[in-house]
Amino acid sequence: MAEVAVQRAPERGIWGWMLFDWAAQPFFTVITTFIFGPYFVSRMASDPETGQAAWGYGIAAAGLVIAVLSPILGSIADQTGPRKPWIALFAAIKITSLGLLWLAAPGSNLFLVVALFSLASVAAEFSTVFNDSMMPRLVPKSEIGRISNMAWGLGYLGGMIALIFVVAFMASSPETGKTLLGFNPILGLDPKLGEDARATGPLSAAWYFLFILPMFFFTPDAVKGIPLRPAVREGLSELKSTLGEIRKRSGIFRFLVARMIYQDGVNALLALGGAFAAAMFHWSITEIGLFGIILNVVAIVGCLVAARLDTALGSKTIVMIALVLLSIATIGIVSTGPGYTLFGAWMMPGADSGGLFGTPAEKAYIFFGLLIGLAFGPVQASSRSYMARSVSAAESGRYFGIYALAGRATSFLAPFMVATITLASGSARLGMAAIVLFLGVGLAILIRTPYPADQPAE
Repeated sequence: MAEVAVQRAPERGIWGWMLFDWAAQPFFTVITTFIFGPYFVSRMASDPETGQAAWGYGIAAAGLVIAVLSPILGSIADQTGPRKPWIALFAAIKITSLGLLWLAAPGSNLFLVVALFSLASVAAEFSTVFNDSMMPRLVPKSEIGRISNMAWGLGYLGGMIALIFVVAFMASSPETGKTLLGFNPILGLDPKLGEDARATGPLSAAWYFLFILPMFFFTPDAVKGIPLRPAVREGLSELKSTLGEIRKRSGIFRFLVARMIYQDGVNALLALGGAFAAAMFHWSITEIGLFGIILNVVAIVGCLVAARLDTALGSKTIVMIALVLLSIATIGIVSTGPGYTLFGAWMMPGADSGGLFGTPAEKAYIFFGLLIGLAFGPVQASSRSYMARSVSAAESGRYFGIYALAGRATSFLAPFMVATITLASGSARLGMAAIVLFLGVGLAILIRTPYPADQPAE
């Protein structure tokens, strides 16, 4: 593959691109993981098992759509040229779907709410495909790992700020009606009706709209290509040849297979971890929110450290370290329950102190959560830079479309397994344990993958 020198984009263009992660992250932090998802599972559904299963199937459905369409759209975008029109289209879908989550009152139609969430997830992922494919045009390959991890850390900071706002001013105790800071919820939100959690949909929509604007205004885009109709034809033809080409580029093929498997586990852990804790320890929205803030603080540190280490050690090493930490953390949270951790080998008796995270077992869960926070950002940011270092700018759209496919091709499988095992066994703990398998198998394949991945596999 011929190396083409990339002219560094203006600083404001690079910051505009990085702010996309800042804009996008509250959806994953506030909606998927720490506020709306746990609310859906533990309070909106009739029981936590039904809620976790419905949420898991919703994630699986979104993953299936993303897997099918991402490489097609990426190939078409390579032909049409500019990425921003595509991002604008999917931003409109995402913002509308998030705004409608306000309708998710307790006892309302689960299918409608899951459908809105799934639609927002699909739009979020497609927008990310096109934003990621802009990266190889912005900086030389030597800088890709640094700006990828910095952008991811910036995203966690944005997600944490949004989460702090929710916990401090929106989420309140159903008993006292007060937020963590002792205030009445803004806008008269009633926690008994789930309004504090439901309002996170419109909040995330407004945040996303506001902070993607710098990317549209300042980040340089690809030059205009051919019109849409012939671009679809050419893009599909290009995709077909690319899929055949990947089998010959054995290093990239191996990397994509590894990521397909481990990212499935990462996505499931991200989507279901908060809801699992909420159901097990009966955490309030305030406690779930504080747990999320703690994880985001650690995640920012993890990304800042990885931004330096990625250049020194390489993206592959960072991803492998992160997968080991996530595997340990997943085993840890699955092995923890009221009064014990490590499957009962370490008993942790003690009455609830009555404060936040009042039992020893909850504190153990938080410790394992810190490992998740430390590794979540680097495993995704350095995977992104691993891919960007392995392809040229001219082929970035189609390859990042396939990269998204690799991240989603089986992304329905881990949530599906978690949901199905949970329903079959009646145990959310057994369901969550399936995630470890995906992380371990992905790591085993990655160990023998070359770096950069455009080199032949051994």
